[in-house]
Amino acid sequence: MHYALNLRTFFYSHYFYLGLRFAAGLVGVTLISLQFTNLHTAMTVCIGALCTALMDMPSPLRHKFNEMSASVLLCSFVTLLISLCAPLHWLLMVMLVLISFFACMMVVYGKKSMPLQLATLFIMTMSMEHSMTASQSFIHTAWFTSGAVAYLAYAMGVSWILRHRIKQQVLAEALFELAHYIDIKADFYDTRFNLNEQFNKLVRQQSVLADRQQASRDLILRAHLNAKDAIVVQTHVCMLDLYELVLSTHTDYAQLRLHLADSPVMTTLHDLAWKCARDIESVAYDVTRKKASYPEISYGPELDAVEAELAALQARIAAGKPQQEALAVLRAQRNKIRAIIRMIGELHQASQKAYATTPFWVDADMGPFLSQQKYELRMILSHLRLDSPIFRFSLRVAMAISVGLAVAALLPYAAHSYWIVLTIVIILKPSFSMTKQRRTDRIIGTIIGCVITAVVLHVISNMAVILAMLVLATVATPTFIYLRYRYAAVAVSIMILLQMHLIAPGNNDLIMERLVDTFIGAAVATAFSFVLANWEYQSVPRLVRGVLEVNLRYMQASFDLLQGKGKDDFAYRIERKRLMDSLAGLSSALVRMLDEPASKRRAVEDINLFIVQNYLLVAHVAALRAILRRHVVELPTEPVNAMLGISHDQVVRTLSQALDPQAAYIHVEALPDAPAADAVPWSGWPLVQRRIRLLQADAVKIIGYSQAVLRNIA
Repeated sequence: MHYALNLRTFFYSHYFYLGLRFAAGLVGVTLISLQFTNLHTAMTVCIGALCTALMDMPSPLRHKFNEMSASVLLCSFVTLLISLCAPLHWLLMVMLVLISFFACMMVVYGKKSMPLQLATLFIMTMSMEHSMTASQSFIHTAWFTSGAVAYLAYAMGVSWILRHRIKQQVLAEALFELAHYIDIKADFYDTRFNLNEQFNKLVRQQSVLADRQQASRDLILRAHLNAKDAIVVQTHVCMLDLYELVLSTHTDYAQLRLHLADSPVMTTLHDLAWKCARDIESVAYDVTRKKASYPEISYGPELDAVEAELAALQARIAAGKPQQEALAVLRAQRNKIRAIIRMIGELHQASQKAYATTPFWVDADMGPFLSQQKYELRMILSHLRLDSPIFRFSLRVAMAISVGLAVAALLPYAAHSYWIVLTIVIILKPSFSMTKQRRTDRIIGTIIGCVITAVVLHVISNMAVILAMLVLATVATPTFIYLRYRYAAVAVSIMILLQMHLIAPGNNDLIMERLVDTFIGAAVATAFSFVLANWEYQSVPRLVRGVLEVNLRYMQASFDLLQGKGKDDFAYRIERKRLMDSLAGLSSALVRMLDEPASKRRAVEDINLFIVQNYLLVAHVAALRAILRRHVVELPTEPVNAMLGISHDQVVRTLSQALDPQAAYIHVEALPDAPAADAVPWSGWPLVQRRIRLLQADAVKIIGYSQAVLRNIA
């Protein structure tokens, strides 16, 4: 279950704060405008505030101002344009289609542009019902803009006051997702769970975790001006280091189960991982409550049980039983888990006070770690071609809205055609899987919302109670819109239907008409989700190549770090982030493909194995780094660096071969073992050699899986 759906953490999450901020701003702007205008004008002001509020998300203050200002300007322009065109029906229809097309083209700017697209299409649909003179159109737009600007000023003020609080909440969300990631890894020690299914879950969660970590970076690393900011910076960096340690815990779980399946130590390892997840959650919970975090979980009994099992294995080996492999695997897991427990302790410490120094970024350019905000016209122009998925999506929406308007004109009752259009806009998304999920949530949410509204209006006549329900729905809508859209659909249906009842009471068919309009809009959106569709398999070759290219750069940065060629790990962190982002993008495409029709699913298993193998390379590098740190005292630098250099050359050749289009049809021989260690006494030789062999072997497997992906898609 998502952490924000748990009552213990819900009221501390940024989702709940967003709902409160949204509702307070919307209700406040409306009530103030009612003091100076009539109800109709106040609703225009309210809609202006609502369109700007759709852009009110956790963002750096400068980005938030740019995003919300863009919403104010664009939505005001669309309001004026549609109002001026409304008296001429044919011109209005043309403008609705054109605006729909260009609004959808804004998707080229990434996820942050999706609320702007929705706000633009929302105000377009809300403005199409009103026929005005030219002078009335300008006055109407002025009132709309005043509401938009008022909410902009309010939101920026609140966000400035709560800027540190928002950083804490976004950081806490990333920590909660890391805890969930460890929960999935814990089940690898439970023989009841299938290893392949667990890997699939792990890869999916890795995609979510990468997204939350990026949101945390964007807010925390842009500016840290005081001691309170320094604490969240320290905690954030400690979280990333902990994540790398968690990656390094990957082992051959099949071998672990083979050797220790009958031993209670497997349950002990599971319990240790589970406790680590709870410990991280306790840090996240304290961060959301603006408190320093202190350790409360004891790992002693489980660690003692592991030590007892290691002693028992040593005794069996001394008695002549072949238990060396089991001993080596268990000892490695013990060492890694101890390192993770120590790092969680540092995570607690990082939340307690600001320290004098901040690691790795003093005078460094944080740009590579941060999302860049670029809104350039040439980006849209470059996608004005039929093979562009965004261009095809824009055409699809424009055609669907045209059909929705035509159907609305034929309905026998006095339909509000904007409801059909709005349903199409909300449901029809760039990918088929997103459209499918949004359609289900929209229909179910609307039905539940209509039923609740009908019961409320039938049972309750007290205006104060109805207004309280309206405010509650207004809070719930933005709270759940990015958390559980189905809940948001319930809330928004209640909110709009109650508003309609208050503005124009007496329409007994209002709820039934809204249901019919929703089903019509959903049917049109579903039909057009197959028109000029962009299936996920079409983008997979590009994404696979992107992963391989980034992995090559990551391997270069990794071996430079392992060989001590750089003064710090800054370049390594950048390339690790880029690789995780590229893997998350491919993983997201795979998840979306699984929701597409069976005929459009291609190379699903091969894509999944390709993702897993790249993930294993990251895990091996993290493990090598942990081994070198653990044995740094007696480390024989020159021979170890020579071994790492040879391994690096072999891995780079392998990944380069995977990038070669001609390599799809050639036989690949296994790489030779790592060179024998020099005659230098060092306890880390067996561990380093083993990890290098695994790294090389998994690099070779990447060639096979990338070939299989390309063959099956072609």
